[in-house]
Amino acid sequence: MTSAEILLGLVTAQRAGELVLSHFNTRRLMQRGAFEASPQHYPLMVAMHAAWLTLLWLFGHDRPLNILALVTYLGLQILRVWVMGTLGRRWTTRIIVLPGVPMVSAGPYRYLSHPNYAVVAGEIAVLPLVLGLPWLAIVFTILNAGVLFIRIRAENRALDAAQPARAQS
Repeated sequence: MTSAEILLGLVTAQRAGELVLSHFNTRRLMQRGAFEASPQHYPLMVAMHAAWLTLLWLFGHDRPLNILALVTYLGLQILRVWVMGTLGRRWTTRIIVLPGVPMVSAGPYRYLSHPNYAVVAGEIAVLPLVLGLPWLAIVFTILNAGVLFIRIRAENRALDAAQPARAQS
């Protein structure tokens, strides 16, 4: 087993675990009266992430690791944990809105409106660089930018609708 395969195995397990956590959190939020906003783009986002990971496995499984890029990727994982920890049970991979509940403004949300998307954008660009695949970083950074353009607009609309005070400010 190569070091690249170990890394990709860990990333795959992390993503699978996050999908389970997201499903659990989504169900719990829906039971509290939350709703999903703009679900139509979600399959596109899932397909893009699945293709990214699949191509990393296909082209990167036997590649040497770039240590500087790996350290950067690990730094992004610290930020990911910070984002997820700040959101707690409100963290999901879908746009789930719980009306009447204030938006999170602690942790990284003090500095960015969408820190999770910044982390994901970094991961999509950096992990291929860890494996020496700059073309994969470029292609998926562009694809991710398109998905995030759709998603952030949809999320902002949903949050504005659920938080009238936010729309006024």
